[in-house]
Formats: sequence, C-alpha cells, structure tokens
Amino acid sequence: MAKSLPLLAAGLLTAAAIAAPALALDPATKAPIRRDCFNLSDWNGWSAPDKNTVLLRVRHRDVYRLDLAYGSNQLTSPSSHLVSVARGANRVCQPLDLDLRVADSFDPLGGVPIRARTITKLTAEEIAALPKKHRP
Repeated sequence: MAKSLPLLAAGLLTAAAIAAPALALDPATKAPIRRDCFNLSDWNGWSAPDKNTVLLRVRHRDVYRLDLAYGSNQLTSPSSHLVSVARGANRVCQPLDLDLRVADSFDPLGGVPIRARTITKLTAEEIAALPKKHRP
C-alpha cells in the first residue's frame, strides 16, 4: 500500500491540473493570471465593433473579447464571416490556440488571416455595457 501512495498522489495532482483553469504568470508582477478556456465547438456567434476587436459568444451566455495583433477592415463588413481552423486540440486558452480568418462572401480563396493578441472573458457587467449592435 505504501508504494501505491506516490502513484495515487500523482494521479490526484494530474486530475487537479486538468480540472483547474489554465494559469499563467503576469510578466510584471509574477502573480498568476486566471485564464478561462473554452472549446471551439461552444462558439455560437461573433461580432466586430472595429477592425481590431472581435467579440465571441460562447456557450450562449459568455462573451470573450479578442484584441487583435493585426485585424482587417473586412471584419466590419456585413458580408464577412469568421472562419476558425481547428488544428489539434479543440480547447482555446490563449491567443495561439486560435487560427482565424475573415472572409467575404465573394472571396473564394478563404479569407485574410487575423491574429489574436489577447483573449479576455467579459464580466456580466461588461457584456451588459456593450452596445446592442455589437453584441455577438
């Protein structure tokens, strides 16, 4: 029984790590930053208030703001759509987990790549403060 305790402890630590939200360290303060992850399959809609910001509706109740490293004027066009290419894991916890393109209905080549710089889960108050025309 004593030999199985380390294995049990390792198993519990692994389970706790999987269940916990992803954590990273703030470079300025070295304090943990809580990251709320979501699955691409839970993404229900999107909007773009400007060419450098995308709002994603996730699980019909959450909204995530993507601040883009480089965006596109196509994001604000009514005929555009956002395309996500899943490569490997379905889970999004950090900007590099997203491979996004914005495409116009008239663009048969697959659109323009856009790159997220940050992903932020909005609070209920922040969601309520969004203008209705920009809510995803």
